[in-house]
Amino acid sequence: MNFLTLENITKSYGEKVLFQNVSLHIDKGQKIGLIAKNGTGKTTLMRVIGGREGSEGERSKIILRKDIRIGWLDQEPDFHPQMDVLSAVLDPSNPLVRVVQRYEKALQHPDQVQELQDAMAEMDQKQAWSFEARVKEFLFRFRMDNFEQKVGTLSGGQQKRLALVKILLEEPDFLILDEPTNHLDIEMIEWLEEYLQSPGITLFMVTHDRYFLENVCDSIIELEGGVLRRYSGSYADYLEKKALREENEAITYERQNKLLKRELDWVRRSPQARTTKAKARVDAYFSRKEVNDELKKKPSEMTLAIKETWLGGKIVELHGISKSYGNKHLIEQFSYKFKRKERVGIVGRNGSGKSTFMEIITQQLQPDTGKVVVGETVTFGHYRQEGIQLSGDKRVIDVVRDIADYIPLEKGKELSAAQMLERFLFERPQQQVYVSQLSGGERRRLYLLTVLMKNPNFLILDEPTNDLDVLTLSVLEDFLEDFPGCLVVVTHDRYFMDKLVDHLFVFEGNGKIKDFNGTYAEYRALKRAEISNTQAQNDKAETKAPVQAASGGLTNTEKNEMRKLEKEIASAETKKATILDKFNSSALDPEEAAKLSTELGDLQELLDTKEMRWLELAEKAG
Repeated sequence: MNFLTLENITKSYGEKVLFQNVSLHIDKGQKIGLIAKNGTGKTTLMRVIGGREGSEGERSKIILRKDIRIGWLDQEPDFHPQMDVLSAVLDPSNPLVRVVQRYEKALQHPDQVQELQDAMAEMDQKQAWSFEARVKEFLFRFRMDNFEQKVGTLSGGQQKRLALVKILLEEPDFLILDEPTNHLDIEMIEWLEEYLQSPGITLFMVTHDRYFLENVCDSIIELEGGVLRRYSGSYADYLEKKALREENEAITYERQNKLLKRELDWVRRSPQARTTKAKARVDAYFSRKEVNDELKKKPSEMTLAIKETWLGGKIVELHGISKSYGNKHLIEQFSYKFKRKERVGIVGRNGSGKSTFMEIITQQLQPDTGKVVVGETVTFGHYRQEGIQLSGDKRVIDVVRDIADYIPLEKGKELSAAQMLERFLFERPQQQVYVSQLSGGERRRLYLLTVLMKNPNFLILDEPTNDLDVLTLSVLEDFLEDFPGCLVVVTHDRYFMDKLVDHLFVFEGNGKIKDFNGTYAEYRALKRAEISNTQAQNDKAETKAPVQAASGGLTNTEKNEMRKLEKEIASAETKKATILDKFNSSALDPEEAAKLSTELGDLQELLDTKEMRWLELAEKAG
């Protein structure tokens, strides 16, 4: 079944053409990832696909099935600030929400027996009994467990997660997701990745997470130079096919170049008075030259050969540092001495203390106990997750020149601010653009440049992949692989992490930080193996073992609690079914209906409590 057809779609803003005469078909069940540079029209194309914008030109055609529901995840969701978390995800347009609301209303009028019976029958038909539990499960998955908290008090990242929960609960026919992994920790990303792999989901998304693209998508669309190209298969297939296409284009370019040289020689020798045949040949020469110029164009490269700043023997030393906020322990008695060319990745749940740890390293925040010693030769470069406030009325070139007009290169050379910007994919015309006109990803790229312009030798990157496109990330990785100083990275991008770091600081909670020697992929594989082995051993155990923490999982007491909860939940579900059967009796009087309604409400509340506790234990077990 075809969900969407685009034909000859063109969009431009002023003189800037984003894309021209592009076509696209999306069928039910397809999962498509869009790759493009920031500022080249990704969001605009998504808006066209979602029916929020039209096209230019008489030949354009947009056919979107009217009987499908679209779930759209914006970069910046819009919620009423006075709504609480639970109400915000219960969209009245969701059919299941209306069913539950009808049932809740019927419970308030037990004397209307027929209405209550009809409402319960509809709950059975729509399988809505578990809906509220599912709502709470999703909110719990995305760390939104304070259901009464006002949306206006949530951070931007929390609101993005709330919007994602709302969309997933609505179960739309067609999901359009703009950077769905932003503001999620790695556990959330891996859960969402598995969820979206369901064959019943139709998906179009923009994401910089290449593992996510690899594991979820069955085709990749690339928007480059206003042209839309589609590659079937995973992200790895896309890379392979793109490399092959560019190789063929390079061969074509060389062949055309030889022909052009012969034609150029003929044009230069040709007499002034030209015959019709000669004019045709001259026209053909210029036509081929235009084609060859297009083939010759290659994406700008972000190559940086900045002069290394000397880093002495003493770099950064952490001696028994601890940090708490109230009863929440983020760091407990942690010690470490950084070595030259150290490459550390920091992982852990949101709110576990990662950003606090980096502020302590840079001495912007003092630990409660312990001390931080920073060597005299250390120059920090700290890229913050929240970014900085760049003045919107400044031109791009002026932002960089405020830091330095030139930066030193190796062998005594210098690089001007304009040249540095070019290496960061800001062409000369775009350098004159005001910051207010940049996209979110372009601002991130400019901010990253301002950090590197200071020529640091100890680089700290806090979620550097957010809002950066895949192409920019690739060239950034190339730079960081050759970076001669110390590198500390906090990121939810597993691909980025695995490519750059060789060991991890794992924030496990309650102030505990584990130093793991290996990549994130190795850490996750080891953790899963430990949990699997522990569970297998516990299942085989015939006698009760002393209460002790299982590596990376539950204590034996918690495992027993989890088994008990499963039995109690099953028993409560049986009682619930019995009560529901009584409502079907024609002899049921209003007084008895009211009594059963109260009993059913108490039972449902008990079920919710036990299910939430079971989810907590399941989450801890991994």
